[in-house]
Amino acid sequence: MMTFAELGLDAKLVQATDALGYKNPTPIQEKAIPVLISGTKDLVGLAQTGTGKTAAFGLPLLHLIDEGQKFPQALVVCPTRELCLQIVNEMELFKKFQTGMHVVAVYGGTSIGQQIRDLKRGVQIVVATPGRLIDLIERKAINLEQIKYVVLDEADEMLNMGFKDDIEFILQNTPNRQSTWLFSATMPPEIRRISKKYLKDPMEITVGKTNTANKNIDHQYFVTSAQHRYQTLKRLIDFNPGIYGIIFTRTKADAQDIAEKLTREGYDIDALHGDLTQQQRDKVMGEFRDKTLQLLIATDVAARGIDVAGITHVINYELPDDVEVYTHRSGRTGRAGNTGVCMSIIHIREMGKMRHIQGIVQVPFHKMDIPGGKDVCRKQFFHFMEKLLQTDISHGDYESYVPMLEEKFADVSKEEVLKRVAAMEFDRFLKYYENAEDLNIYEQRRERFERGAGMDRRGGDRERMPGRDTRGRQFGSSAGGNGGGGDYARLFVNLGTKDGFYKASFLQFILDLSDLRKEVLGRIDMKEMNSWIEIDKRAAKQMIAAIDGKNYKGRRIRMNDADSRR
Repeated sequence: MMTFAELGLDAKLVQATDALGYKNPTPIQEKAIPVLISGTKDLVGLAQTGTGKTAAFGLPLLHLIDEGQKFPQALVVCPTRELCLQIVNEMELFKKFQTGMHVVAVYGGTSIGQQIRDLKRGVQIVVATPGRLIDLIERKAINLEQIKYVVLDEADEMLNMGFKDDIEFILQNTPNRQSTWLFSATMPPEIRRISKKYLKDPMEITVGKTNTANKNIDHQYFVTSAQHRYQTLKRLIDFNPGIYGIIFTRTKADAQDIAEKLTREGYDIDALHGDLTQQQRDKVMGEFRDKTLQLLIATDVAARGIDVAGITHVINYELPDDVEVYTHRSGRTGRAGNTGVCMSIIHIREMGKMRHIQGIVQVPFHKMDIPGGKDVCRKQFFHFMEKLLQTDISHGDYESYVPMLEEKFADVSKEEVLKRVAAMEFDRFLKYYENAEDLNIYEQRRERFERGAGMDRRGGDRERMPGRDTRGRQFGSSAGGNGGGGDYARLFVNLGTKDGFYKASFLQFILDLSDLRKEVLGRIDMKEMNSWIEIDKRAAKQMIAAIDGKNYKGRRIRMNDADSRR
């Protein structure tokens, strides 16, 4: 196996890697470093998060930079503040024996004045987020004319966050660069286009296959009904008492709502979403890194760039629409050679999406049963016993209290003491899970749901109804109805855009609650406070029965036949 000393790096850098305990490079480091230390070759490096990309470009930069020259010679651009600080922290460790080398981080959400002062002191490497870097360029507070090396880290994430124009602006403002290095976990078409436009005959290095998931992660999924997602989430958390993980939701409203519910029930959790100020975000991330928080619930946008060591589990409260998003979510665990678990809570209708993701990421997904109440209690009990046996009693003066304890418990048997300890610890769990229902959806129930939605066992229509789809386009028989008339009913519901819905999320919400398929729906007309839904008359009663009277964010949902209402 190759060592860092054999890669051609400067002796001071090899000394630093030895001091850090790094003996053998990871695959991306082994392939990239010998190419990059030449300083003249453009490169595209494709590898999953957690594979050591920072050292793959950081060590070559430190090898190439002239520490005697006190101006920016290298620029690293990354999507988020967290990743920016992480890169700088790692490079500080690598340059331990290069006393004249200075690296500075520039990012939004903090004083730009202090960052300008840091730049004026003289730095060789700048690590920046796109928005703040452009701000500095426009203020003429940073000169990129002498930049020789540009690194775009997590390039696919930057594109997902809408930084395409910013990236092109930055590349246009580094006209004298000798080489450009682009690192990404995936290769969407826009990355390929930027590579062709700004990189000259780049060498492409791929570790693993593009979009494939980390093989160190166990991918599991749990099938339940839409109304049982939250209970399923709680049960998975309780069944894994040592969990240290991230829960992903589609919307910031869901992230905040679930965090508040779990906090009220005694879980150490907080939410990370776009409405937080930078100060609030830093506080949440600091508590999560310190493990004051056991769980973090986040949206995809808010979680970008997070790299926290030791995450054991990632939970998808809902599957994402994009395979690339699933890859990034799951990649938060199983990092640096460790193992991890990615669990997805899915509904019957998401089975097709799940299989599609599985086929592209090319790892097996394991269908798991949602644990029963007794299983959860047993798992918690064993975890508590293990903690009890491993408790360190060497640092306290417990011996002086032993006589009092022996006197107090003289008439109490060992078995009774253990029962009382268990009762103190598990009373809440035992009461909650005593009569817990089965949250799994089995094949028989699946068939019943599909029959109720007018579907055959193959998932196809038994009889396709004429009408319009959700975009108002005609489908089915040419003799079909015209929306509210014919074979369609028109339903009223007191939910609208003010409740945080847009048409796609509202469609998913009502289908999840009713266990119907979208083929039974026609036009959906959303207003601020209310909405009207065209639906196959044969499915109308099922939808009303499933949704009317339910609660959404503390408000009672009303749904009824709009025509009878008039």
